[in-house]
This record gives sequence, structure tokens and C-alpha cells, in this order.
Amino acid sequence: MTTRSPLHGATLVDLSHAIEHGVVYYKGLPAPVICDYLSREDSRARYEPGTEFHIGRVELITNTGTYIDCPFHRYADGRDTASMPLERFVDQPALVVRATAREARAIDAAQLSAQLSASDVRGKAVLVHTGWDTLWGSDAYFEGHPYLTEQAAVWLRDAGAVLVGIDSFNIDNTDGGTRPVHTVLLREEILIAEHLCNLQQLPSAGFTFTAVPPKLVEVGTFPVRAFATVR
Repeated sequence: MTTRSPLHGATLVDLSHAIEHGVVYYKGLPAPVICDYLSREDSRARYEPGTEFHIGRVELITNTGTYIDCPFHRYADGRDTASMPLERFVDQPALVVRATAREARAIDAAQLSAQLSASDVRGKAVLVHTGWDTLWGSDAYFEGHPYLTEQAAVWLRDAGAVLVGIDSFNIDNTDGGTRPVHTVLLREEILIAEHLCNLQQLPSAGFTFTAVPPKLVEVGTFPVRAFATVR
């Protein structure tokens, strides 16, 4: 979804998937439960006639919908969502790498460096556009997804990226038990955003990326409302 912000004179592009009750967002992990804690009907007994409220209850795992990974997700001594500086989540200058025409699942360092120079990347969020989000909501989304290689992660680390995002099921290959991209990036406090969408609506550069999680202690991953601001 794209909206025009009269306050900022900018276009806001929503890069997040919606979260719904009972929908599985990560194969093998439970779906969120979204229900009433206090329904509007029940609230009427507590308030004056004509006044009613709804209080919802949400139970979910932290890897639900579109989410951001902080170092604590991978490392016990890493910073959690509460201890990461707020500015790391807000208005990061950003770039898009186009990987929709790839010949294989793996996106390597050569594919990144063919589009970006290290000087382009330093201090930026790098969003990898694979087009996999078009499969969102289907069983196919969970199988055979595109991912970054360890060498790609090392290249992004050495080039000075501050965040790396992808519109795929996982930034790592999930066929085995290792997660080298998470390992490389989160060790250096390079944040990771997964399950993005609508990257095709963004220019290759000239925008900022925002994805803010709640301020949770000892939680390294949480859903976000991610968006781009294009001026």
C-alpha cells in the first residue's frame, strides 16, 4: 500500500504483511491467537449507556509476520529490542538490490557488487527484492525460497551496511541447521528484516526505511510495521 503524507510531503510505502488470527507465518511455528479480552458487548456493563470499548488479547511467537531481528535473537550477549538505540530503527537511508531475475535460489556477493559499490552501502539499509512475497499466504512461500549466501553477508558487513532486509521466507538457507547470514550480520549489530513486501514499488535509492519493534527486554525479534519514506 502506498500513501501520500501531506505532513512530510513524502510517499509512504507499506512494506509489512498483515497479521491475522490463526494464520501460520513460519512453517513449523504456531499461528497467532487474536481474540477478545473484553468484548464491546461485555464492556457495556462497565460503562454508561452509549459508551463501550474493546480490549483485545494477542498471543504470538516473536517470528510472526514482518519482523526485525536484533543481535539477541542469535547471541545471548547481544542487544535486545529494548537496548538497541531507537535511531537504528528509524529513517535509515536505504537501497534496493534487484534479485528477481536470479538463476538460482542463492544470492551471492557477486550479484550484490554488480549493482552496488561498497561506498554506496556504507551506513545504509540494503533491501533485497526477490519477488517472493507474491507467494505470501500459500504453501509455496515456505519451500525453495531465495536467500543470501554467507559470502554475501560478509560483503555487506565489510561494506558497512546497517540493516539488511529481504522479501523472502528467510534471509538464510533453511535446508540445514546453520544460519551463517544471521551469524555474520547480527554479530556486528547489523539488523535483519524478514518477510518484507512491496519492494517493487520502491526506487533503487533515495528513500529511508523504518521498522520499529516494541521495547521488549530479552526479546531479539518482534513484528514491525515496516515502511519506506520516498521523498
